[in-house]
Amino acid sequence: MSVKLSRQSVVVSAVALAIVALGLVTISLMRGSDGTTEVASDKLTVVATTSMIADAVREIGGDRVSVKSLMGPGVDPHSYRQTRSDIAAMVRADLVLYSGLDLEAQMIEFFEDLKKRKGVAAVGEAVPVAQRIPYAAHPGRYDPHIWMAPDVWTFAVEKVRDELIAARPQDAETFKTNAAKYLSQFSDLKDYASRVLATVPKERRVILTAHDAFSYFGRDFGFEVIGIQGISTESEAGLNRIKSLVETIVSRGIKAVFVESSVAERNVRALIEGAAARGAKVEIGGELFSDAMGQPGTYEGTYIGMIDHNITVITRALGGDAPVRGMNGALMAVAERGAG
Repeated sequence: MSVKLSRQSVVVSAVALAIVALGLVTISLMRGSDGTTEVASDKLTVVATTSMIADAVREIGGDRVSVKSLMGPGVDPHSYRQTRSDIAAMVRADLVLYSGLDLEAQMIEFFEDLKKRKGVAAVGEAVPVAQRIPYAAHPGRYDPHIWMAPDVWTFAVEKVRDELIAARPQDAETFKTNAAKYLSQFSDLKDYASRVLATVPKERRVILTAHDAFSYFGRDFGFEVIGIQGISTESEAGLNRIKSLVETIVSRGIKAVFVESSVAERNVRALIEGAAARGAKVEIGGELFSDAMGQPGTYEGTYIGMIDHNITVITRALGGDAPVRGMNGALMAVAERGAG
């Protein structure tokens, strides 16, 4: 007799097996060679799906938390599936934070099951519906790229703070102080963006990218945003879409398009070649961080650095005036491009 397992039952089994295995490992690790029990770390252990959430946890939690990000530089969260080591890390953690709004679409069933066993929160769901951008192709769903606008991302950061406080109330004052300090940088970032983006000529305020990840950025700073693919990278761009965008580029005189660190360049290259065949010269304005931050340990590997990079690259590529090293003088990648 054959037995068919549903996707949900497989997810449940994976979580259950991980819990049993990790329970045995934890007991073993906490018991010393002499049979005495060792004291475990007093840090709050947090697993975050994206590096943007992990950055908020790190800044707010400080030395009171230990945080692991599942998705590193260049990783596309729309198609990401949890690995065995991810499952182990999330089951072991005190708190699991994900973005939600269908960003991590392949992991939703796992999160729903894990919520029955431990603290799990979708920080993006804290953004008020009035502040969200509807997903026209799917009524009732919303654009998940909320980190692209500091004012909108603030709601998610405040949710991170609240979840840390709920998990470790004795450190509430520390978390509140650190969150206030972190969010003060968002004000500086927004001021910088408003100042330099305003120098881009109005007729050139068009951001054409690999997928539709910059709508919150465009709404808050007055730019039209065109994505070759839709809100999710799971939606492929067909030949008709490429032809239509080539016509847009030629008819509107768009001079620069942007690639993304977490999306393949092939569609952008196809646009450039299509425009060239029509006698239009279009250049790659630079690489933007869309669904993931830069390399860990770099300025671009922080949320502030990620958005500073995007603001600066967009401004300079579209004919505006921005410091070559960005708001804080730390954008080495932009500086190197500018020098070339």
